[in-house]
Amino acid sequence: MTLVILAAGMGSRYGGLKQIDPITENGEFIIDFSVFDAVRSGFDKVVFVIKEENLEDFRETIGKRFEHKIAVEYAFQDINDIPEGFSVPEGRTKPWGTAHALLAARNIVHEPFAVINADDFYGSRAYRMLAEHYANAGANTDKGNYCMVGYVLANTLTENGTVSRGVCRVDENGRLIDVTERTKIEKAGDIAVSVEDGETFEIALDSIASMNCWGFTPDIFDGVMEGFKKFLAAPSSNELKREYYLPFAVTELMNAGKCGVKVYRSLDSWYGVTYADDKEKVKNSIAALIASGEYPNKLNR
Repeated sequence: MTLVILAAGMGSRYGGLKQIDPITENGEFIIDFSVFDAVRSGFDKVVFVIKEENLEDFRETIGKRFEHKIAVEYAFQDINDIPEGFSVPEGRTKPWGTAHALLAARNIVHEPFAVINADDFYGSRAYRMLAEHYANAGANTDKGNYCMVGYVLANTLTENGTVSRGVCRVDENGRLIDVTERTKIEKAGDIAVSVEDGETFEIALDSIASMNCWGFTPDIFDGVMEGFKKFLAAPSSNELKREYYLPFAVTELMNAGKCGVKVYRSLDSWYGVTYADDKEKVKNSIAALIASGEYPNKLNR
């Protein structure tokens, strides 16, 4: 099984990858833990989706860490990689979003695969659940049989500000019904609240949040490409910045009856550095996991 890591934004966030801050005393990054967990869950290939101009820096800084453990390949997200008949709006420099980033891997991934964000810590259970979903080749590798690892909303919030999350509805059989994007979410006592256009929404803290941790079969590429064409064809007042996000693409396929998504609920905490002050909590939390024996003191021996 393959792990696709969406990392095309890392260059812009980290100044060409040379200013990445480690999160352990041994200089490991969050992405080290992701690959470590994938390898021990049975993944045998990792594909990094990056910007082509960052290839040398990425390979030297990150990619070479894993070449002795797992097959490593690279795919390139390119703003000009769009379907025939469309063109990039004049003045646009921003890539087309996470669904477009996924399409960058369409020519090198031909097996069931997982997708994650490069700078998010998902915990070991996520990779085990994704691998187990596709372990039985006859059961879960049919077209349109997808999965998602969802997180308890309370385990994804920060004390340092508001966050945006995809809040999921799941049926009694654990199948995804829909994902509603909520912005400016923060904890308020025993609930969470979100403010949308001046309206306040209450959200249960035990709601399932989508953190862009998916499992797909390769037919997803055809479905996302068709959705991307519709996205590009739709009129917009924000041609220079609008993006086609992966949860939107999956929701469109679900609504069209072209896929189903099994949701696996992780009780692990998700960690990400949304705000500068989040970093210390992330470092302390991962240090505690190392101290407990969940991870070795040095990942890349």
